[in-house]
Amino acid sequence: MVTVIHQPRVAWDAARAFVQAAGSPRSESFAARVLSRLGSEMYGHFADTRQRLLTALVETGGDRYAADIEAGKWRVRVEDLLRTRPDLTGAVMELTNEGFEH
Repeated sequence: MVTVIHQPRVAWDAARAFVQAAGSPRSESFAARVLSRLGSEMYGHFADTRQRLLTALVETGGDRYAADIEAGKWRVRVEDLLRTRPDLTGAVMELTNEGFEH
């Protein structure tokens, strides 16, 4: 049996999970897994996302707007990653599951 991976769906799910993990108290452990599985560039993006979410929390008291913007950025970022590095699909899917657990 052949499994078909719908990359836009994988990217959207990953985007939501990564943003959720970035806003969680356990973001550092998730960030370490992003670094080990997806590399330093994605790790840097994750750190930037966390900082923007924390800044928005302080400035707005928790407005969802910042998280929605970050999710949109991550969707594009992950789609681009999967297009150029389809071998990382499994790692992205694993991180997505872990991100929703945070």
